[in-house]
Amino acid sequence: MTSTGSNDRGWLRAMPAEAGRDALLSRAGHRVLSARRLSDLVQGRPPGVTGSQWTSASRTSFDFVVYAADTGHPVVAVEIGPVPSAGSAEQRVERLKDAVSAAVDLPVLRIGSPTLSAAEHGRRLVEYVIDARTYAAGGAGTTAAGTEPAPVGFRDILGRLPGGRTGAVNDLGALTRAAAVEAYVSGQVADPIVRGLHVRWVDGPAQGWSWVQVRPDACLIEQVSVTEHRFSCGIDAARLAEDLAAVAVGERLRDNAVADLPSRAEWTAQIAALSQRRHELVGGFAFDHLCAD
Repeated sequence: MTSTGSNDRGWLRAMPAEAGRDALLSRAGHRVLSARRLSDLVQGRPPGVTGSQWTSASRTSFDFVVYAADTGHPVVAVEIGPVPSAGSAEQRVERLKDAVSAAVDLPVLRIGSPTLSAAEHGRRLVEYVIDARTYAAGGAGTTAAGTEPAPVGFRDILGRLPGGRTGAVNDLGALTRAAAVEAYVSGQVADPIVRGLHVRWVDGPAQGWSWVQVRPDACLIEQVSVTEHRFSCGIDAARLAEDLAAVAVGERLRDNAVADLPSRAEWTAQIAALSQRRHELVGGFAFDHLCAD
């Protein structure tokens, strides 16, 4: 798993010497450090960045940074949390951070969610991305016509799930799907099925939604965005966003946070509105069957 950037200018700092002691985790030839400031990663103000921009951006931080254990080079910086509202101070800071990261060719992975957090979900997510990229680098790709079938993608590997049934072992939403069945049996939700959809915007993030029908006319919905800057997760980012949205649904069910939910008709109308923007989506919109209530 290597960075997509060449870092020819040498603006990125190598992994600190104390990484072996302070690493959050070591996995598949990588070491992961938490809470790294941008100034810990970038050696001085890069060209094209003003002094004011650098002063503001250098004080910001990433939730995690993944380093290659052999070279010490940063592989990706990771952020998890709510998406800043348009025009907010938080959005301006995020854009400054993105500008500096682009100037030094630092790969960034950003997970946008009001429910998921670095503290609760970050370690598992980072491990998952490392595993997915390692698997993809091991040859899980397409093959030439007339040869053996292409290997199964990381997300679609089948195995034994909790409870003894067979399913996709790398589906991050698997525990939520099992919890929804239990919630249905106990009368907590009106339907045991966790549904979802995902899209990727042209020149924008991937987004995924997952939802469960809590009451006959009320849906618990979660949305997650996945933004890859100079980076690839090793699996389709839109499917990852949908799976992470399912994880968020599970958190809401666990906490019984099911008040003030939109109706099925309102949610169906939102899906239909999304379908009308298919020209803005990579590959169009593949979920027209969900547009009918």
